[in-house]
Parts: sequence; C-alpha cells; structure tokens
Amino acid sequence: MARLVWTEPALQDLEAIAEYVALDDVSAAKRLVTQVFSVVEKLEDFPESGRRPPELRGTQYREKIVGPCRIFYRVEKDAVFVLYIMRGERELKNYILSEREKL
Repeated sequence: MARLVWTEPALQDLEAIAEYVALDDVSAAKRLVTQVFSVVEKLEDFPESGRRPPELRGTQYREKIVGPCRIFYRVEKDAVFVLYIMRGERELKNYILSEREKL
C-alpha cells in the first residue's frame, strides 16, 4: 500500500475549483470534493492506475480525471504525491508540475 501525500498547492487548487462550482451549486461542489478524495484514496492501493497525460508523455506524471477536474500525481517508491488539480478545459502549463515537484 502506497502512502498518500497531498501537497498544499493541490489542496488549494481543489478548494478554488470547489469555490467556483459552489457559486452556482453548493451541493455539486461538495459532491465534487467527495469524488476527488474518493478517487485519490484508491491510489493508495492502485498507484499506477492513472493514465499518462497526453501532454506529458515520457514523464513520471500520471493523472486521474474526476470531471471537470484533472488530478496530476507522481509515484515515488512507496508514496503517491498529489501535485496539481486543474479544470479540464484549461491548458496544462508544464512548468507548474515541475515547480510543485520540488515540494
């Protein structure tokens, strides 16, 4: 079983997305956060289950999708690091992941 490590920036990303969704529907925002945590918790048992993001082929990054969120993470030995969460329609800025990897 892998140890799950949420980075502070990833939690802030999720909070910002949930706040945006809550502007229209508070219960939808709560459901989204619950779904994200549920999917991420499964990475403890199945850390390699995420796909390799098309923009990041050949890297160590993986992603899980919980509409409208893309959850980026990396597996390192016995740990899964959740690095970045973004809305799916946004363009991925590669530098963000490289900066968060340093955490």
